[in-house]
Amino acid sequence: MPSNVVNLKKIKLHYQQALPNQMVTAVVVLDHDLAICYVNPAAEALLVKSLSKLYRLPIDQVFYNTPINNNRLQQLLTTGQEFSDSDVTIEFFDHQQITVEITASSVMFEQCPHILLEFKQIDQQKQISSEAFQQQQWESARDLIRGLAHEIKNPLGGLRGAAQLLDLELNVEQKEYTAMIIEQADRLTNLVDRLLGPNHLPVMKLQNIHAIIEKVFQLTQFDNPKNITLARDYDPSIPELTFDQDKLQQTIINIVNNAIQALDDKSKITLRTRAASNKTINGKRVKLCAEISIIDNGPGIPEHIQSTLFYPMVSGRASGTGLGLSICQTIIHQHNGKLSCKSRPGHTEFTILLPFDSEKSQ
Repeated sequence: MPSNVVNLKKIKLHYQQALPNQMVTAVVVLDHDLAICYVNPAAEALLVKSLSKLYRLPIDQVFYNTPINNNRLQQLLTTGQEFSDSDVTIEFFDHQQITVEITASSVMFEQCPHILLEFKQIDQQKQISSEAFQQQQWESARDLIRGLAHEIKNPLGGLRGAAQLLDLELNVEQKEYTAMIIEQADRLTNLVDRLLGPNHLPVMKLQNIHAIIEKVFQLTQFDNPKNITLARDYDPSIPELTFDQDKLQQTIINIVNNAIQALDDKSKITLRTRAASNKTINGKRVKLCAEISIIDNGPGIPEHIQSTLFYPMVSGRASGTGLGLSICQTIIHQHNGKLSCKSRPGHTEFTILLPFDSEKSQ
């Protein structure tokens, strides 16, 4: 056999053996009993388990809920017809979820049929696309509400002024009606002002983020009728940031208070900080930023409002105005940051991302 043919066979074998461990795509190999017999490093990272823990484990003991069920896989072994699915949500037994593209195909190893599963995680791309759409929708809703608020506020001033003039012409008994008109006009004006959001730009100063969070922690401790447990989990390595102390404190207090109202007695809220890397904020990649998380173990936010949670007039409570989180979103945008939320029963996490000063100038 010519030497060049032998060399090509060696090269081909070398790459075939080496490539699976270098692939970004997660690869899982199942035997005819649908038990795991191999996972590459990318699959270990995706499943958060090593090959030693996954080896010989039935696939239905790894995934709690997935459209790739045993019947479908057995049919693949029988027919050899591969299939692909996009935008598949896979749930683990700890109820964590990931979104992937899956390709399943039949392969032969040692003269026995096996199943090759390839997973490509698409959570990040999907999240970026979803956030861009939500950002556009939020801005449109905010502009619409602000325009409507201005249209309401102008005649309210005239209504109040007319009531004051009329009050001068009435006797004591009749004045109660003008007083009611003035009171309701003031109430509506206050509501409109809240719809318009913060009425002045933030006063930015270089300061310690943990000093603000500690104030929120102490204020909540002083007024804690439900006896909710408050925990702190700080990253002391976070440097000082430039932000408006009052506005950021208002944002965190609002989120904490919302959590308290949704929680039962003796639940838990955790205030956590981390230095985060390679985050996407408003469509831009940020290498380093501060991550502030407000986490609770309550019932979670209703799924049907999660995508519109930060829109004006959207609230998960019957008594809520739906303005608080919209104002919080506006404040964080004024800081070139990002406010987001992930929620499921037993775990709700609001996350504030604030880029370091060196990132803002780029």
